[in-house]
Amino acid sequence: MNIVVSTLNAKYIHTSLSVRYLKSYAAPEFDVEIAEYTIKDPALNVVADLYKKKPDILGFSCYIWNIEETIAIIKMIKKIHPSITIVLGGPEVTYDSYEWMQKVPEVDFIVIGEGEETFKQFLTEAQGSGNFSSVSGLAYREDDKIKISPQRNKVDLKELPSPFRFEEDKEQLSKRVTYIETSRGCPFSCQFCLSSIEVGVRYFDRDKVKDDIRYLMKHGAKTIKFVDRTFNISRSYAMEMFQFLIDEHIPGTVFQFEITADIMRPEVIQFLNDHAPKGLFRFEIGVQSTNDATNELVMRKQNFSKLTRTVTMVRDGGKIDQHLDLIAGLPEEDYHSFKKTFDDVFALRPEELQLGFLKMLRGTGLRLRAKDHQYTYMDSSPYEILGNNVLTFDDIIKIKQVEDVLEKYWNDHRMDTTIEYLVQHVFSSPFEFFQEFGAYWDEMGWSRIGHQLEDLFLRLSLFLKSKSDEHVEAAEGLMKYDYLLNSKHKPRKPWWNEILSKEERSAYYREIQENPAVMGQAFADKKLSEKDLFKHTVLELLPFNLQTYLETGRIQYEKTLLLVLYNPHNYQTEVFTKSRKSSASFTANKAGGRFLTY
Repeated sequence: MNIVVSTLNAKYIHTSLSVRYLKSYAAPEFDVEIAEYTIKDPALNVVADLYKKKPDILGFSCYIWNIEETIAIIKMIKKIHPSITIVLGGPEVTYDSYEWMQKVPEVDFIVIGEGEETFKQFLTEAQGSGNFSSVSGLAYREDDKIKISPQRNKVDLKELPSPFRFEEDKEQLSKRVTYIETSRGCPFSCQFCLSSIEVGVRYFDRDKVKDDIRYLMKHGAKTIKFVDRTFNISRSYAMEMFQFLIDEHIPGTVFQFEITADIMRPEVIQFLNDHAPKGLFRFEIGVQSTNDATNELVMRKQNFSKLTRTVTMVRDGGKIDQHLDLIAGLPEEDYHSFKKTFDDVFALRPEELQLGFLKMLRGTGLRLRAKDHQYTYMDSSPYEILGNNVLTFDDIIKIKQVEDVLEKYWNDHRMDTTIEYLVQHVFSSPFEFFQEFGAYWDEMGWSRIGHQLEDLFLRLSLFLKSKSDEHVEAAEGLMKYDYLLNSKHKPRKPWWNEILSKEERSAYYREIQENPAVMGQAFADKKLSEKDLFKHTVLELLPFNLQTYLETGRIQYEKTLLLVLYNPHNYQTEVFTKSRKSSASFTANKAGGRFLTY
C-alpha cells in the first residue's frame, strides 16, 4: 500500500508533530510518507501534489484552523480518485465523530483520540482481512452504516519511538519551529479547553526526550516549542529539564514553554534568573481572566497574586520573554469586567499580550453547556462566540478593535516609550487608550487597508490630535524618539515634518564637530570623523527634556537637541541629548533595551 499522511499547518514555519508520530510508530511494517502544506496554499495545488503521490490511503490531521480547508481538499480528491481511502484524525474530528462521518461522506475512517496504535492497527487490517471492528478507537462505514468502536487505553508514552529521526526533516530544522512534547494530559479542568477532557498527566521517557533535544540542536533546530499543557506541573521535573537545557543548549537556540505561573515557586524563578542565558527561554502563560467568579464557573483555579509575583520576578530578571493570553467571552465576564481583566494584566507589562476570543471547541464542557449562558457562536470552525447573556455582539466588536491596535502598537514594540506615556498620563487606563484608538482606527477605515511603519506613527498622531492638542506635542516628541531608537539604520525620510531648517541643522553639526563635548563626554570619546557624523547620525529638536522624562516620567518643556548615532561597528543605536541645563547619552541595542550613561 502507498500510504500518505498529511496536514495543513497554519504557517509554513510550523511543523506537525502528529503526522511524524504516526510515521515513526507505523514503521518498520509500514512505510508512511509525510506531506505538509499550509492553509494558505491553493486547494487545487495541494490536490495536484497529493494526486501525484498516488496514495492508496491518505490521512489528514485535523484541527480547528485547518478543518474547512481539509474538507475542501478531500471532496476534490474523491471526485478525481474515488477509490482512494480517506482517514481523518486529530482533536477536531475526535469529538462528534459520528456527525463528521455524516457531514462528509467522502471520509472513510476517523481515528479517535491518540492515533499511534489505532492508525497502525487500521493499516494492518486494511492490508489484511479488513476486520475494522477489531480496531479500537475507529469510526468506519459498514453496509452503509456508520459504526464506532470503543476507544483504546492510553498509549504507553515511554514506548513511543522518536518522531524526529527522519532524514528528509534535517534540512528544514533551522527554518521552522520544532514542536516537542514531554508529557500528555493536563491536571486542570478548564471547561473551555480540550485538555480538560483527558484526566491525569503522563510522561515520556526523560532520557529519550533529552536525546531528541540533543539531536534536534545538533542538526540546526533554532526554535523548539514544548507543547506540554503545563510544563511546570512537576517542579522537580521542570527543574531537571531547565538545568539540562541550560547545560547543553547550543547558542542561538530558543526553548518555548506553556507554564502555569501561579504554581511556580520563587526559588525556581530565581534559579532561572541566576543561571539561564538571556533569550534561551520563552514562557507562554494563560491568564484568560482575573475575574474570580468567571474562573470558578469554568472550573479554573488561579491565584492572580501569585501569578503576578511570578510574572514580575521573571520580568525583573530580564532573561525570559513572556507571552500572556487573555480570553474575551468567558461566562459572566461582561465588557466592564473584561476591561478590568485587561488592565490587570497589562499592568504586568508582558513582552506580548494576546487578546483572543472564546472558541466553543467540540467536546469541551463549555460547549456542552452553552445554553446555560445563552451562547451563540459560529457553526463552523473556529466556533468563535458571537455573544452570550452578558456580552453583546456590539461589545465583541469593541473588544476586537482593542485587539487590532494592541497587536500593532504594543506587541510589536515599535513605540514603547510613547505608549507608556499615553496609558499613564493621557488616558484613564490602558484599555481606554486601546479602545478609543481602536474605534478611531476602525472609523477611519484603516482596518481595510495596509500600512507601512511610518503610517503607524502618522495615524497615532492624527488620533491624538482628534482628541485634543494638550498632549500632542509631548507624544509626538516621544514618537520621534521611539522611531529613531528602533530604526535599524539611519532613516532616509522620517514620518514627521522636520522642525530644523537645513541651515539650522548645518549649524548644529558645525558646533558638534568643533566641540563634541557639547553632547556629553560619552559622545566626545567616540571621536567621530566629519564623514561619520553626517553619514551615521540624525539630528532632531524635541520640545521637552528627554533625559528628565526618562528618569522621572515628568514632561519638562525646554528645547532639547536629540542626536541619534547608528553605530556601524557594534550595531547599537545610541542616543545623545543636549538641553539648556545638561547633556546625557542613552544607549540602546536593537532589541530595545535601554540604559543611561553620563
